[in-house]
Amino acid sequence: MFDRRFLKDAIERSTTTNHLDRRRFLAAAGLTGVSVGAATLMSPMATALAEEAAGGAISDEAVLNFALNLEYLEAEFYLHATRGIGLNPNATTGVGDRGRVIGGRKVPFVTTAVRDYAQEIAFDEQNHVYFLRSVLGSVKVARPTIDLKEAFTAAALAAGLIQPGETFDAFESETNFLLAAYIFEDVGVTAYKGAAPLLVNKTYLEAAAGLLAVEAYHASNIRTVMVAQGLQAQSVAISDARDSLDGPEDKDQGLVFNGKPNIVPTDTNGLAFSRTAGEVLNIVYLNAASVTSGGFFPDGVNGEINTSDPND
Repeated sequence: MFDRRFLKDAIERSTTTNHLDRRRFLAAAGLTGVSVGAATLMSPMATALAEEAAGGAISDEAVLNFALNLEYLEAEFYLHATRGIGLNPNATTGVGDRGRVIGGRKVPFVTTAVRDYAQEIAFDEQNHVYFLRSVLGSVKVARPTIDLKEAFTAAALAAGLIQPGETFDAFESETNFLLAAYIFEDVGVTAYKGAAPLLVNKTYLEAAAGLLAVEAYHASNIRTVMVAQGLQAQSVAISDARDSLDGPEDKDQGLVFNGKPNIVPTDTNGLAFSRTAGEVLNIVYLNAASVTSGGFFPDGVNGEINTSDPND
């Protein structure tokens, strides 16, 4: 999710701000009231948390806030699709300008299984927002303005799913919902994968691994359902469009690769791909240039990690 340049700058800048409260992280992980000695007997995660509580705070606020921006986007998309409403307003406040959500409504699902999958994913994404907000406490960023209307049309046009002058409504049908969900899920996996070697603190590394695992489950679920519904050609078009935004490397694969079915996109070592924060922002801003806003975040993301990479 974050390259070394972004992480180094974030750490240096955040040393002048309030640090994370270790007790808040303990509470978010369900360890409130557990002594350090007792916590160390519970699990590797508990051990890492206890060490953080005893050893003082680290400066990872900017990194976690970047992740929170992305979780806001996913949560709003899935909640609107399944419930017709987004996050509770109390879960959208924080540092920076709180924006509105443009577009979004309940999807008329026709397949019971797809509806149930979508509801489960919505619940998970909502909990990701709650978790990160709880960890960050008073330094959490507010939800930025999120566009679930024009941004999908721009993305669909870039992928060739629609023609100039046409619109793409992600919430109009079950098929459109699946195509829209596909835009997000693969990006989330590559984002958290990119963070793994850069998070020195084991507490955050394990938390990021947990988030990565869930996003990978979601992505595999969406990809499997799309194959069942015959959406392979559209998936390749969307993957190619994403690859055109995030630089010259091929970090994306559709549901067909080298003429074979491709549920799990991997490199030659069988590993998931990685993207830097800047590359992730290229995709969600729908811009190959170095910019600070656009696409799904028309006013940009909140926090200090907010600029896409210059890949144009």
